[in-house]
Amino acid sequence: MWGSRRNRNDAQVTCIACGDSVARSDAREYDKHGDRWSREDKEFEFFCKHCYRDLCHQPRKGLESLLVESHAGDCNREEFIASFYELLADHGDSPEGRES
Repeated sequence: MWGSRRNRNDAQVTCIACGDSVARSDAREYDKHGDRWSREDKEFEFFCKHCYRDLCHQPRKGLESLLVESHAGDCNREEFIASFYELLADHGDSPEGRES
């Protein structure tokens, strides 16, 4: 049903946080759409175990689409932050009111 995991364990993957190359068996899958259980026709990105442990594991519903809409990684820091805050305000949310 899920296929053999033996074939994946020997592969090397790159951690999207630190850039280190690690064995697939020493990595954790990351699905930027937040639906890692729907696996058909998906390519996952990976975190090494160390970076994965450092992640915040709180719900992130809507975060990825907000980052895409605010052009994260496609513009300079100031433009991104301004756009991100504007979009948060448009959605009725504010980072100042969030728990850290």
